Amino acid sequence: MTSTTVPELSVVADAQAVVGRPATPGSAAGVARRTTRRVIRRSTTYVNALPKGCVRTSVNGVTVWRCGPTYYQPYQGRYVVVYIN
Repeated sequence: MTSTTVPELSVVADAQAVVGRPATPGSAAGVARRTTRRVIRRSTTYVNALPKGCVRTSVNGVTVWRCGPTYYQPYQGRYVVVYIN
């Protein structure tokens, strides 16, 4: 790490971020964290029963059912179509 001189009247000190640490944006851990984070958004489409051939899976610790390209989440005795981004 190189040291730089900070002017006397500067209000900004040296940056403390080090590439390679998990909290820095350029690190492998930071990139992996951003690419694996998913958002589940509910739609307004509900069904009483799932189509045949659905597979139970987990997204960010939330149980959802994948039926082909469509995902469903249990909600108050029915299933709501959800979008995973």
